[in-house]
Amino acid sequence: MNKLGSVNDKHLETWWRQAQQKVERLMQKEPLLAPHAAKSGEYDGLTLDNWISGFWPGMLWIYYDMTGDQRYLDAAWDWDIRMERLTLEENRFHHDVGFQYLPTSILKYKLTGDADGRRRGLAAANFLAGRFNLAGQYLRAWNRDLPGWAIIDCLMNLSILLWAADESGDPRFSHIAKAHADMALRYMVRPDGSTCHVAVFDPASGELLEYKGGQGYAPDSCWSRGNAWALYGMANLYRYTREHEYLQASQRVAHHFIASLPEDMVPPWDFRVPNQETEPRDTSAAAIAASGLLELAELTSPEVGAVYHHAATRIIASLSERYSTFGDDEHEGILHSATGHKPEGVNVNVSLIYGDYYYVEALAKLRGWSHRVF
Repeated sequence: MNKLGSVNDKHLETWWRQAQQKVERLMQKEPLLAPHAAKSGEYDGLTLDNWISGFWPGMLWIYYDMTGDQRYLDAAWDWDIRMERLTLEENRFHHDVGFQYLPTSILKYKLTGDADGRRRGLAAANFLAGRFNLAGQYLRAWNRDLPGWAIIDCLMNLSILLWAADESGDPRFSHIAKAHADMALRYMVRPDGSTCHVAVFDPASGELLEYKGGQGYAPDSCWSRGNAWALYGMANLYRYTREHEYLQASQRVAHHFIASLPEDMVPPWDFRVPNQETEPRDTSAAAIAASGLLELAELTSPEVGAVYHHAATRIIASLSERYSTFGDDEHEGILHSATGHKPEGVNVNVSLIYGDYYYVEALAKLRGWSHRVF
C-alpha cells in the first residue's frame, strides 16, 4: 500500500482471508444469541429481536456466496427462522426490520430460492410499511412512547420496502420508502451534506417540532455513523428508483464525510464534537461509509466514481492496517475502536458486529461480489 492508500490484489486477499479466519473462529462457537459488542475480546450476545441480529448471519451468507462452502450456509440457515419465531410469539417487531431481514431471509432467498425467506422478507416489509405516519410522511422509530420520532438510520431500512415493491409488484412499498426519503431530504440532510440523527414531529399534524442529538453530540452536530447511513441509504434509493435527487443527496453526504475525515480516514464518533483529537473514533462508521462509497462509485460515471472508489479503498486500507485485530487470535471482533453510543457511555472503544459486517461487505465488493444486501 502506498501513502495514498491504494489497495492491490495481494493486500485485499490477505485481509479477506484474515477476516474469514475471524468469522470461522466465531462460527465454531455456534452462538445462539446475536453477537453484538466485544469489549475485551469476546462478543456478548443479544436476543434475536435486537436490531443487530442480522449482521452475524449476513457475514455467513456473504462468505457462503463467495466460497460455495456449505458450512457457512449450515451455520446461517436457521437464524431468520428463530428471529421470526421470537417476533411472532412475543411481537417484538420494530423499525429496524430491514437491518434484520435483508441480510438473512431476503439474502437467503436470493442465494437459495428459499420460499420461506421470501415470505419472511415480505412480512417484515409489510410491518415496516405499517409504521408510516401519513401526516408527517415518516416511518416511526422505536417502540417507546415516541410516536413522532424519525431517525437517519432508517434510510437503510428503506431497501426492504423497495425490494418488496419489486418482488411483489405492489407500489405502495415504494411510495412509502420514497415519502420517508423525501422527508429526510427536507429535514435531516443539510445543504452542506451533514446530517442530524433525530427529527421530532407532531404525530397528529405532521409539524416538525425539534431536532435531538440522539447518538450524536448535539442536535446541530453530525454523528458520523448517521452520516454514513445517509450516504449509503441515499445511494440505495437511487439504485432502486433512478431518481436523481437521491443520487445528488448521496454525493453531497459523501463529499461531507470524505472532507471531514482525519488523515487516517477513520472518523471521530461525531464530526462536530469539540476537541476531536481526544475523542473516540468510530470504525463502524468508517466501514459503513466505505461500503456505501463503493456503491456510489458504481452508480456514477467512471471519472466521478473513481473518486469514491479511491476514498473507499483508503478507508479499508486504514481499517485493515491500523484498526483490525488481525494477529490477535483471542479477539473475536474484526475491527476495534468502534463507538456505539458515546453520550450514554455505552460500547465505546469496542468491536461492534455491524462494523465487522460492513467491513466484510466492502471487501466482498472489492473482490467483485455481484449480490447486494441493502
